[in-house]
Amino acid sequence: MPIIHVEMFPDRTVDQKRNLARELTDGFVRACGGPGDRLHVIITEIDREDWSVGGELMSDR
Repeated sequence: MPIIHVEMFPDRTVDQKRNLARELTDGFVRACGGPGDRLHVIITEIDREDWSVGGELMSDR
């Protein structure tokens, strides 16, 4: 059971997340083969104040 875990900011719509899951699944199947119905995609939303790059919170950018 392969798992793709995506961490991103919480400003995407349900339709965008649905499309992301579909595209990741299709890409994985093309690259690695196997059935797409066994691939798990987990989307975790992280607030900008809980994410930093280079020591700077993304909420401060």
